[in-house]
Amino acid sequence: MSALALPVVAGFVLQLAGALDRAVSVVLDDLWGTAMDVLAALTGVEMLGSPFMQRAYLAAVCIALIGPLVGSFLVHREMAMIGDTLAHSAFAGVAAGLFVNSVFATTVPPLLTALVVAAVAALLVQTLVDYAGAYRDTSLAIVLTGSFAVGSVLITATDGGIAVGISAYLFGSLATVSRANAALLLVLSVIVTLGVAVAYRPLLYVTFDEVGARAAGLRVTRYNQLLAVLTAVVVVGAMQIMGVILVAAMLVIPVAASTPVRGFKRSITAAVAAGLFTTVAGVTLSYWYDVAAGGTIVLVAIAVYAAVQAGVRGRRRLAKRQRAVASGEVAAADGGDGGD
Repeated sequence: MSALALPVVAGFVLQLAGALDRAVSVVLDDLWGTAMDVLAALTGVEMLGSPFMQRAYLAAVCIALIGPLVGSFLVHREMAMIGDTLAHSAFAGVAAGLFVNSVFATTVPPLLTALVVAAVAALLVQTLVDYAGAYRDTSLAIVLTGSFAVGSVLITATDGGIAVGISAYLFGSLATVSRANAALLLVLSVIVTLGVAVAYRPLLYVTFDEVGARAAGLRVTRYNQLLAVLTAVVVVGAMQIMGVILVAAMLVIPVAASTPVRGFKRSITAAVAAGLFTTVAGVTLSYWYDVAAGGTIVLVAIAVYAAVQAGVRGRRRLAKRQRAVASGEVAAADGGDGGD
């Protein structure tokens, strides 16, 4: 690159950064912030007007959308635990970012390194399944344990100096949702939503009939890799609130709660609705009682799942009782006719 081109490139980068900053300001402040301020004024709930909680609720809404959206494909593929594997990979990425910052006195965003490492781990898992002949659960176990081992080595390599910084990512914290993190999560949510929307039909085909998809000429490996990378994006986005230990919950529990709904699209909609209730309620309870956000969200999600299962069982018992009553009435009527 010539010396004359460098100022042009630098100017373009600065213009792009300025445009992104203005876009973030419009979305976070003018749109979301104003809407939350109005809601706070209407309801009288002061915390809704706090910029800190506004960012937390935005993150909760994003997680509620992209978690079940991607998790629906994973659950039907019986790959629910890939979220846990990639969460531990993201943990290694966070540890790598904090390690680099500590040793070289730089300012690498830990979420960025987590995203890169989790994406690489997602592709590695799929490669082990497709080319190495490893069983799916075996490949998940290899990547999970290996990633956690790398993270633990990096933590101890600094004499535990980065342990404090990484604890928030392990257990989740509302305090980690900074303005930059909220903007990053919003961008990641748009990427995941667009990715699923564009590749929805091939992903659906591969999910329910991989053999048929191969026979039809679809690039199954490409779509498997796409889903794995999208899962990594979801994990990194949700990690700042849910924490590494609990992040897989939003990929699985809302989807499990929506299983009584028939139709794949309707079940995704129901899963997102369950996720919205779960995350918003969990963030609110976490703020009120000053407890861990991730754990609170997971407990609320489990309560929603239990309530759905109880409702399904109750409806089945009622239907069975109604059939029994109807059969008894028919039998009685038949008996009466026979007596005549």
